[in-house]
Amino acid sequence: MTVDALRDVVASALLLSGALLAFGAGVGLVRFPDLLSRMHAATKPQVLGLVLVLLGLAVRLGGVPVVWMLLLVVMFQLLTSPVAAHMVARAGYRTGKVEPEHLEVDELTRDLRAAERELAEQGEEAGAASAELRDAEDLEDDDEADGDEAADESGPGVDDGPGAGRGDVSGA
Repeated sequence: MTVDALRDVVASALLLSGALLAFGAGVGLVRFPDLLSRMHAATKPQVLGLVLVLLGLAVRLGGVPVVWMLLLVVMFQLLTSPVAAHMVARAGYRTGKVEPEHLEVDELTRDLRAAERELAEQGEEAGAASAELRDAEDLEDDDEADGDEAADESGPGVDDGPGAGRGDVSGA
């Protein structure tokens, strides 16, 4: 068997294995019942299938530029697929698409409740601070109203200039 024939056999095996895993991922998307199972089927075997297909291409095509380009594609897929799956799972959880009774460990509920409590406490503190501020403003408004009434009671000769409201009598 020549080197080219051996490369063809190895490349074929890698391509077929990758295609089989990608097919399994597609079947899992159709057959699995809930969001998390489908998400798992869409990411794990699909990524490994893609890696095997690209590895088969690298073996068959050879050449340094092709291998580097395929390596970049693999790295991009390995970096983005887990993040995308995590974001899909989190969005599904928050929108109620995930059934909590199917989860063995549910850390997100605990974290969300702690965050809600913290926000509620901050809201109560902010509410108390704004109530104190409103009370202080009301007192200032009452003091100003009392000063205006005293100026009005002082009768004629009240200066409406800079000393107004302090009971200063002009022309005396």
